[in-house]
Amino acid sequence: MELITVFKAEQWLFYTAIVLFSLCVGSFLNVVIYRLPVMLERDWRAQCREFLDLQASEEEQDAKIGLATPASTCPHCGHAIRAWENIPVISYILLRGRCASCRSPISIQYPVIEAVTAIMSLAVAWKFGVSIQTAGALLFTWILIALTMIDVHKQLLPDNLTLPLLWLGLIFALFDTYTSLQASVIGAIAGYLLLWTVFQIFRLVTGKEGMGFGDFKLLAAMGAWMGWTMLPQIVLVSSVVGAVAGSIMLVTGKTRTQQPIPFGPYLALAGWIALLWGNDINQAYLLTLQ
Repeated sequence: MELITVFKAEQWLFYTAIVLFSLCVGSFLNVVIYRLPVMLERDWRAQCREFLDLQASEEEQDAKIGLATPASTCPHCGHAIRAWENIPVISYILLRGRCASCRSPISIQYPVIEAVTAIMSLAVAWKFGVSIQTAGALLFTWILIALTMIDVHKQLLPDNLTLPLLWLGLIFALFDTYTSLQASVIGAIAGYLLLWTVFQIFRLVTGKEGMGFGDFKLLAAMGAWMGWTMLPQIVLVSSVVGAVAGSIMLVTGKTRTQQPIPFGPYLALAGWIALLWGNDINQAYLLTLQ
């Protein structure tokens, strides 16, 4: 409570703490983005072997990876990353984007995710101030960043992230943090059924699957956080941004006509914008109709 009082009295200290802490969170999100799909694939293989009554190879038996262990190493030479080499953003600059041991290039994704996490977290803190809304919106933001990058790389929205996000939305709705409990429950149901219906119609017409079930769960989670009234805006914004981005990628040759494009990142961006400024956007739209 004393810390909250200090933060309310000294806003600059609050924003500084948010930036520094979120930089560290961004570093951890890089671990989640890389390791969570690997962990899931390992578990799926194990389940398949168990179902088929097959023995795992010695290499697979020895392969143990989690979010906390083993310690981070260079993927090229196996050099153990020391503490001073793991300072968010700063270490990348000091090392000039290369491994301290073998001088192999380090992916630009690492400092970018750390910086983006800090910037988006600062925007959340600026919007909601020292409040429970900020704490919830930070969790919402961090999970969306991880989901976005995993979907970009693997075209996968793991239940390990989407389902906790949904439950968190319902929990915050118990206290009317962002919306009422009734609107939250209806939003979760409507969010899932909306994209599920589009999926079924598209499959009936074309015989193809237009999106994954993870997209249904992600929109359901957003409905749980913001209520059913925000769903039209989220779907509209994500569809428009996705269509524009897809067209640009086709024109520039970044993707092919039949190549699937992940929809999760556009949903995540639209949902994040809606959480922070959705009501303002709706009110501005209604004013234009008067």
